[in-house]
Amino acid sequence: MRNETTGRGEAVLSEDGVEFDARDAALLRAIDRTGSTASAAAELERSRARALTRIETLESAFGDLVERTRGGRGGGGSRLTETADALLARYDRLHAALTAAARAPETVIEGSVTGTDGEILTVETPIGEVRGLGADAAVDDRVQLRIGADAVTLSALEETPTPEATSARNRIEGTVAAVERGETIRTVHVDAGEVTFRVLVTAESVSRLDLSSGRRIGLTWKATATRVVPLRP
Repeated sequence: MRNETTGRGEAVLSEDGVEFDARDAALLRAIDRTGSTASAAAELERSRARALTRIETLESAFGDLVERTRGGRGGGGSRLTETADALLARYDRLHAALTAAARAPETVIEGSVTGTDGEILTVETPIGEVRGLGADAAVDDRVQLRIGADAVTLSALEETPTPEATSARNRIEGTVAAVERGETIRTVHVDAGEVTFRVLVTAESVSRLDLSSGRRIGLTWKATATRVVPLRP
């Protein structure tokens, strides 16, 4: 399964459950620059073993990324494959689109705090319980939750992970109401009961998920991506 998302406030490419993010892009670019995985790892202050393991994980999903040559008269080394160059270009396009949409719209929901676990609050809202990050509210306080459009991930209902299977502790279902076209990013409006979410996705994801009006879809987002703001009387 291939996906492009701006979830977590950063560009992420996903293939067969393996995610390619900014740290992976930095590793490949360092290999390209230094000509060696060991040198790249040292430059990034990472262990060579972990860098090699990470490359193997990425290659299991995205294909051959690093071409290695053994030492000899000309010396050994590593260089990026055409697949790696294409992957970096694809990542850069998504990152640029996210940067252009840095002022992402927010979905705002009001509710009452029902529980606290450190800085993570549980809030009862019109769409059910939502977990968010906030240190200035107590049980029974009325609060406002703010969820960035770039923090929500859309999935087909049969592919939406349960809260126990992911770090995205918030999970609901909704219905696509409209899709706004941008140059590279689409804003999808999803009705979830009394609340309409705005979610940023790529054109590729709109096509892959068939995000047409009336489509039932799953929404997930992290508690740490949800700001909880007390409503003062």
